[in-house]
Amino acid sequence: MRILAVDTSSRVAAAAVMENDNLLGEYIINYKKTHSQQLVPMVKDLMENLELTPKDIDVYAASSGPGSFTGLRIGITTIKAIAYAANKPVISVPTLDALAYNIPLTDSLVCPIMDARNNQVYTAIYKWDGLRLSKMTEYMGVYITELIAMVKGKNQKAMFLGDGVETHGALIKDELGDVCEMAPGNLLLQRGSSVAYAARARITEGMLENCFDMVPYYLRKSQAEREYEKRCGNSICEKG
Repeated sequence: MRILAVDTSSRVAAAAVMENDNLLGEYIINYKKTHSQQLVPMVKDLMENLELTPKDIDVYAASSGPGSFTGLRIGITTIKAIAYAANKPVISVPTLDALAYNIPLTDSLVCPIMDARNNQVYTAIYKWDGLRLSKMTEYMGVYITELIAMVKGKNQKAMFLGDGVETHGALIKDELGDVCEMAPGNLLLQRGSSVAYAARARITEGMLENCFDMVPYYLRKSQAEREYEKRCGNSICEKG
């Protein structure tokens, strides 16, 4: 089975093609250009280098959130369009699940953190049970201090990764000391191959979707929506 997977949930643009257990190719860009500029040329170049056409892909996968509102829409829309044209199924992969797959087969808890601003992170806590990655919590949008308290309560080492490490890593180290570890740079951020690997696990659980059913998953409303509700409440604001 060939899977083409993308991740545009953060500032990283990533794409990968996996065939069964083999990673055929992967592109990761974490530099300046927007996803609207990067993603389609990246996927096109990856497919051409692998001498594949859209029909050669069995399943299309995308990181579905949480994450950047605009980024998620770009990635999901791109995957839906290609899958529709090729008449292929799709699969949505929660961003935090995919990030957790960056850290394989560790005895530590795996704790992806995505910066949600205002000292908050999108997160969940995972652990490996043999070859199976299990989620120990729900997907959460919490203050970093709340997450630190949760990890302290687990009485177990935890590996942190994600762009939230850049913002909150120093505080985490100060509070948790030897209980915490930070992922190395090559495993810290989103990877298309991890989305593909997580997609395989979801496929075996019968979670394939029609492209029309794929939608972003948001843990909270956008800033614009929150500001609108704060300004207008439940009433309809007048224009102007």
